[in-house]
Amino acid sequence: MGFLGYLLYRFGFIGILLQGLAIVHFIRRRPDNYWIFIILFLGPIGAIIYLFVEALPDIGLLGQSFKVFPRRKRIGELEAAIRDNPSAGNYEDLGGLYMDDGNLQSARVAFDKAIAARADTLDPFYRRGVCAILLGDAAAALPDLERVVAKEPDYDFQRAAGLLAHAYAQTGQKEKAETLFRRVTVTSTLSETCLNFADLLASEGRDAEAREWAQKVLDKKPTMPGYLRRRERPWFRRAKEVLKRLPA
Repeated sequence: MGFLGYLLYRFGFIGILLQGLAIVHFIRRRPDNYWIFIILFLGPIGAIIYLFVEALPDIGLLGQSFKVFPRRKRIGELEAAIRDNPSAGNYEDLGGLYMDDGNLQSARVAFDKAIAARADTLDPFYRRGVCAILLGDAAAALPDLERVVAKEPDYDFQRAAGLLAHAYAQTGQKEKAETLFRRVTVTSTLSETCLNFADLLASEGRDAEAREWAQKVLDKKPTMPGYLRRRERPWFRRAKEVLKRLPA
């Protein structure tokens, strides 16, 4: 094993610690499954390889985690400011911060108030629609997303149109949903849109087509740079789950 292997042999605790760190990172980040075998069967050496290849690049993403502290401080500041100045801009900013913090219900309320104060911009309607979709309230999302897509069909790199198609599907308007999905996916490659389309097709028993759209998401993986693959991991997992559910 060389000098490094000798050190790991001599200091077994360090080896166990490295394996533990690698396993925790694997569970949290869910990279390719073969890594768990490398970690377990190659021991500390496998853990070092894994941490170097998979965990080290994630250090660059830690900055996103640290943003939670200034974000929550800013939320507190805006909540205080709104008592004296309940402006549409303050409510929009607060809604965006709530969304980033995962507090979708509070974000939705903030966008309600922003729209009530000033209904001349698309962003609060779009964000309120996104919150409704993520909260499972597709019917409420429809008017907001329809408003946005009617004025700007490509809003947010066509995510607005893709979510509108999904809202149609969720509310039983499957013909409208498919028509819009097919129009959007001519130019959009968003994994979210492809998988929502796959779900619609699967719900209609069109398993072969559903598999094709789920597979399109996985087919992007080999040519993606590492940082994008990490960002897309939740969609890769969802695509695999779709394929597992469908008959081959």
